Amino acid sequence: MKQIDMMFRTMVAELQQRTFDDDWSEDFPPTGRFVPVKVDQRTYFYFDQPDGKGGQKRRYVGPADDQDIAVRVSQQKEQKADYKGRRKLISTLTREAGLIAPDRQTGEVVDALARGGLFRLHGVLVGTVAFQSYSAYLGVRLPMAAILTGDPDLAQDYAISAEVGDSLPPILDLLKAVDPTFRAIPHISGSQRSHAFRNTDGYRVEFLTTNRGSEEYADEPARMPALGCAAAEPLRFMDFLIRDPVRSILLHAAGISVVVPDPARYAVHKLIIAGRRQHNAGGKAKSEIDLIQAGMLFDILPRTGGGGGLSEVLEEAWERGPAWKTALSEGVAAMPQQYSSAVNRMFGILRT
Repeated sequence: MKQIDMMFRTMVAELQQRTFDDDWSEDFPPTGRFVPVKVDQRTYFYFDQPDGKGGQKRRYVGPADDQDIAVRVSQQKEQKADYKGRRKLISTLTREAGLIAPDRQTGEVVDALARGGLFRLHGVLVGTVAFQSYSAYLGVRLPMAAILTGDPDLAQDYAISAEVGDSLPPILDLLKAVDPTFRAIPHISGSQRSHAFRNTDGYRVEFLTTNRGSEEYADEPARMPALGCAAAEPLRFMDFLIRDPVRSILLHAAGISVVVPDPARYAVHKLIIAGRRQHNAGGKAKSEIDLIQAGMLFDILPRTGGGGGLSEVLEEAWERGPAWKTALSEGVAAMPQQYSSAVNRMFGILRT
């Protein structure tokens, strides 16, 4: 794995800041355009926007001589120029720097959830899509990342969802705006709450949350007041993964500002999960992916200035008890040879 040139790393930093600062109007995004229409000697503005089906949908805005509308049109022109500029940056970063972009459907789904307020409400993008974002976050080319595709998993802390006092619009509505074939998937427990959604192509979006530590909550999805009528599957170790997340960017369209786990926590979490899956015949393939992703991060983080954080997070996990120690040890023992030296180096320091 190699770091990209400083020029490209500077471009990533600029793109991240511009995307984070973006205050697009939900009513008039830069993907559409204002169209003046003259009626009876007076000019009115309409707004044309792609309908996602190859056509356009048009909405009435108001008279062109209205000062508030004139300001909106002016601001939208500036937003559109910035949008085009950021798209050029992303094209350069993916084509010339070799950074990873998500597939189109994943980009559109995450963008819809982001605009709905998911990350504003302390949601965290986890799983392989989050891992792909580390290419830009760390400024490195991640080998094999392009083939490690996956559907997006999103997480939110249970306590935050219960206390935040706000909510996304209905999740199913947001997903249907991307693909009308999305449907809620019944939970295996028979609960009427659904934590996962799937379209007719089998593309799945899943919501996860922290385990509340009681057996009565273990087998059914948790009610999440901030997730727009969606529930979430409680998982062990999720609190460890999503603590102190970081902001990154998905290189889709003009950039999507996302919140992802700290890469050190992601690496150690994958090591733990892989260790536990060693005793699960059905989890063997997933375990191999977990180990590859963990190994890549153990290899690259010390070389990008993240070795100290990785050591601290590894020590935190090790001190959580015998079950954590066993899972970590088994994950290390199963690590592929190309990453074993990097992992054993950190793990050896911990145990001395």
